[in-house]
Amino acid sequence: MSKTPNQCSRRSFLQWMAGSAIAAGSGWPLGATAEEREPNSKAIPSSGEEIPVIGMGTWITFNVADDPDALALRTEIVDTFFRHGGGMIDSSPMYGRAEAVVGHCLQELGYPEGLISATKIWTGSTGTGRNQHAKSLDLWGVDTLDVQQVHNLQNWEAHLETMREKREAGEIRYIGVTTSHGRRHDQLARILEREDLDFVQLTYNILDREAEDRLLPLAREREVAVIANRPFRRKALIDRFESEPLPDWAGEIDCENWPQFLLKFIVSHPDITCAIPATSVVEHMRENMGALYGPMPDDDIRQRMIDYVEAL
Repeated sequence: MSKTPNQCSRRSFLQWMAGSAIAAGSGWPLGATAEEREPNSKAIPSSGEEIPVIGMGTWITFNVADDPDALALRTEIVDTFFRHGGGMIDSSPMYGRAEAVVGHCLQELGYPEGLISATKIWTGSTGTGRNQHAKSLDLWGVDTLDVQQVHNLQNWEAHLETMREKREAGEIRYIGVTTSHGRRHDQLARILEREDLDFVQLTYNILDREAEDRLLPLAREREVAVIANRPFRRKALIDRFESEPLPDWAGEIDCENWPQFLLKFIVSHPDITCAIPATSVVEHMRENMGALYGPMPDDDIRQRMIDYVEAL
């Protein structure tokens, strides 16, 4: 999944060595995590490949100017993500400069082991979609994108054909489609029923659970991995609950804060493969990554979690 210096032909070996030096200076052995325990992972149904259940989104948070301080902060965030066992980084051409910033961070860090690159095609034009795919490869600095997705189902039939072609050419490993709007759930279900996909991305969190009714069972039936977006409703859930105490039984599932509580609820669902919270704060990234470790809620605890937050 991660790209070694030989695989990243767009970046020189000297650049890779520079990134390695940054990592060494931070006290991070390349490929190691900050945890002694193994991170929780789940398999991609189409291949059996295991990926960490906590990934990273980049919407808004990585759309920053070409400013040294802003770029250094995002590099530290990405460094923290990988040091704590992270894998999937999700972006899109829709997110402004986010892909370029991600590429910069990866280059600075020497393309950390474990990277799962995930981005999207976001356009109504088939030709522009092909161009976006090529540009994403260049911005990320990789020869192969691990996951390429149709963003919000725009021109999805044509873009899936492009993706299958590029997968055959070795430029994509997995293909999928995304939505973050409930009004598209019926269309998404129809696509899941008829298309051969590796991934689907949709909104799922402790208060937005509509996907449980049809989409998640359908993904399980069709053997499609599920990426959960908007895990915090763009921080709205954190703002809503952070002044409230965690339940006294939160320690049973190793939750020390609300981000971990909310994320563990999401990724403990048997049909959710990975959640992709976004942040622009290093300490928040550390909090998020805590959800990657320790016991996961069982069905009884999941119901207690729902009951607790709905009573607040």
